[in-house]
Amino acid sequence: MFIIGIDPHRGSHTATVLDGAEEVLDELRVTADGWQRDRLLDWAAPFAPRLWAVEGATGTGALLAQQLVAAGERVVDVPPTLSARVRLLDSGRSDKTDSHDARSAAVVALRHQSLRQVQAQDHLAVLRLLAKRHHDLIAARTRAVCRLHTTLCYLAEGHFPQRMTTSQGAAILAGIRPRDAVSIERKALARDLLAEMRRADRDIAEFLARIKTAVAASGSTVTEIHGVGPVVAAYLLGHTGQISRFPSAGHYARYNGTAPIEASSGPTKRHRLNPRGNRQLNHALHMAAVTQVRNDTAGRAYYLRKQAQGQSRKEAMRALKRRISDAVYRQLLADTGR
Repeated sequence: MFIIGIDPHRGSHTATVLDGAEEVLDELRVTADGWQRDRLLDWAAPFAPRLWAVEGATGTGALLAQQLVAAGERVVDVPPTLSARVRLLDSGRSDKTDSHDARSAAVVALRHQSLRQVQAQDHLAVLRLLAKRHHDLIAARTRAVCRLHTTLCYLAEGHFPQRMTTSQGAAILAGIRPRDAVSIERKALARDLLAEMRRADRDIAEFLARIKTAVAASGSTVTEIHGVGPVVAAYLLGHTGQISRFPSAGHYARYNGTAPIEASSGPTKRHRLNPRGNRQLNHALHMAAVTQVRNDTAGRAYYLRKQAQGQSRKEAMRALKRRISDAVYRQLLADTGR
């Protein structure tokens, strides 16, 4: 088995082929253009069977990785952190060059059997793109609201609604009578920010329709879980990807950050909050948990029961999020027929 490591960049890609003894057999640098895949495949033809190890196959190397998969090649995703460790521990060279980075990616693939194999993109990739765009739109509106709050603090006294709507903002601005040039300009700036909020609201409303259509087209039954609407489902499906890559519900919980981290010391056994994991998935599970707690559901009963057992509200909420994570895992497995 030959391992071909690739260090991808926007303008070019560097490939290095290794044998089982980590010996470099050949290297190639290709320009990133419409013929990059064909040139790499022609060069790699003598090295069979082979495995391609692309550093950052979900980032800069995503397009090249998908092109190789479409050609029937086996491709694994090498996290840049693992490549950096190999480069640091290399007894021969530790400097950072494209060829050395490509060799490091190949060494990682040679020595690690649990790397994620790149699959051809499907409808889940569409949902992931929609989830990311929705997150960006919400963030843009939040920034506009925060800046409007700051500007209004210079124009009028009093407390303004934290979750301000455009109608509330317009009413506040209508009651402000600036008396000097600075206040006049600040009010004009506030109007611009209010216009940004209106555009964001319009874009979000239009985008929600696209999300609903995409989630319906996925055929997933994850929306049957209380608190999981189309938006939350898009986050769950898009950021989870293929559920089969998680051997158990525990592995999935560790990935989405709902599994606690052990922080024991000596005879004291304790666990603490997991700040790692996919934060978008964690946020989606949190929104589902909040919805369940607000309504008369089995999740609310579980949440109250945990508090009756002596847990704080935050601890009970974390326990409920883990429970929902397990339910999502079972539902996604059922969608695949397993």
